[in-house]
Amino acid sequence: MAEVQRHLRLGDLLVQAGAISEVNLESALQEQKGSFLRLGEILLKNGWLTEKQLAEALSRQMKIPLVSLARYRPSPEALKIIPESLARRLEVVPLSILETEAVSVAMSDPLNVLALDELRMVTGRNIELSVATASDIRRAFDQFYRVQASLEEAMVEVMEDRKSSGIGTDGGLNLLDISVDDAPVVKLVNNILEQAVREGASDIHIEGFERNSRVRFRIDGTLFDALEYPKNLHPAVCSRIKIMSGMDISERRRPQDGRLLVKILSRKVDLRVSSLPALYGEKIVMRLLDQENAMVGLEKLGLEPQERGLVEDMIAYPYGIVLVTGPTGSGKSTSLYSLLEMLNTPQVNIITVEDPVEYTIQGVNQVQVNEKAGLTFSETLRSILRQDPDKIMVGEIRDQETAQLAIRAALTGHLVLSTLHTNDAPSAVARLVDMGIQPFMVASSLVAVVAQRLVRRLCPACKKEQVLPPQVLKGFGLPEDAVTYLPVGCEECRGTGYKGRTAIFEILLVDEDVRRAIVEELPSHALRQLAVSKGMTTLRQAGIRKILAGITSVEEMMSETMQ
Repeated sequence: MAEVQRHLRLGDLLVQAGAISEVNLESALQEQKGSFLRLGEILLKNGWLTEKQLAEALSRQMKIPLVSLARYRPSPEALKIIPESLARRLEVVPLSILETEAVSVAMSDPLNVLALDELRMVTGRNIELSVATASDIRRAFDQFYRVQASLEEAMVEVMEDRKSSGIGTDGGLNLLDISVDDAPVVKLVNNILEQAVREGASDIHIEGFERNSRVRFRIDGTLFDALEYPKNLHPAVCSRIKIMSGMDISERRRPQDGRLLVKILSRKVDLRVSSLPALYGEKIVMRLLDQENAMVGLEKLGLEPQERGLVEDMIAYPYGIVLVTGPTGSGKSTSLYSLLEMLNTPQVNIITVEDPVEYTIQGVNQVQVNEKAGLTFSETLRSILRQDPDKIMVGEIRDQETAQLAIRAALTGHLVLSTLHTNDAPSAVARLVDMGIQPFMVASSLVAVVAQRLVRRLCPACKKEQVLPPQVLKGFGLPEDAVTYLPVGCEECRGTGYKGRTAIFEILLVDEDVRRAIVEELPSHALRQLAVSKGMTTLRQAGIRKILAGITSVEEMMSETMQ
């Protein structure tokens, strides 16, 4: 266990760090004389100190690590050594078994010597101590032990199935013998889905490897480990998910796609499921689409007031093409759905062609592409033009034929919304020309191009002011007196320093000067210069605004934009 060093008392450390005042400390010490509470508990009770400040002070005082449990996934061995009842009573979370055979644990009160003595006695091992906040500890109990319990129950059930089927422990698992109602496996998969929704994950990755299998969640664009489980359970987990999503569980040699709609934590969640044969078993990826939070207003997308005005103007055009561009996962679909919601009135006939239909919109006719049945983007778009549409949304312009049909629709009195994969707004023009569209046709039909990126929001609970030299700020395109913030990491943000995401936008409006430049086939960089001279805000400039507003960090802006 880490050696306890108390060169400074806890109260003195807190005063020195500016967390509390001398008056607060004196009042707390006086109150402590007539109670059994520790100093930290009194400071917390009176609101003079936050849990994070207390944990930081204890970490400094005792020379032990401060951990965010959101970053940890305890080993099954550690959870078995310290059972849930003992962990809750002593307020300790087991993390791992070290090479020295010591148990690594986290506590909110590392000064509780009696608890540490009991831990050493019960486990028969040395204790390696870390400190975490009390709320982090409480949250970890439900998260870690519930998932581990369902995992162990599922493993027992699967092993019993294997024995009853005459399969040895080293043999393969007969997937056809697994019941849809296999309760332990069902419980495990349900726990995975519930945890993903609770943590705001956009994707769930379930992967098999040589020694074990794991579950990862993508949260705010970043993958996090969520769970590890024995490889013997992997086929059962994959089969359960495939059954739920309407896939063929007997087919493991080819990729499959599926879909299911479930209610989790009182929310309707649409899951798009993809399976891929891999070396050590199938890899399953589930995309979570929250139906109830799909539609957001322009202000929630991250648009500045001036940008909102530009967007409202461009979708007010009776005909033409509006393109939303950006890489995969940049929020293009969310933006398109928000624009459709603005246009959706009883007086307007809106038809979409999508692959897939991610969210359903009441009052909008949505068509799902089905290439096996011959229902491609281009074929559907031809049919849509015979359906008396006012507004058309094409999920993505993927080829020349679809691009030509979209432009034809725009030139015959329809407003067409669609997406392209380009890095910025001016590059969308070059992309259409590369597809074989004549520049004069692009110039005649294009109303606007909106390029976008998603940047992570700094966690408001832990972001820290950053002091950068004036020359560095200037190099980033920031004012020399700019105040910027750093990501720190706390229990509220899983230790990442970021919580949630917002979008930044680059809006190219096509006026007469831009049309002339398109017809003259100016290169993208020249078109960009022209647009900037006419007031276009670049993605980098939009990112700088978010930095100056304290919403995101310099590091995040640099990683998502180019000069």
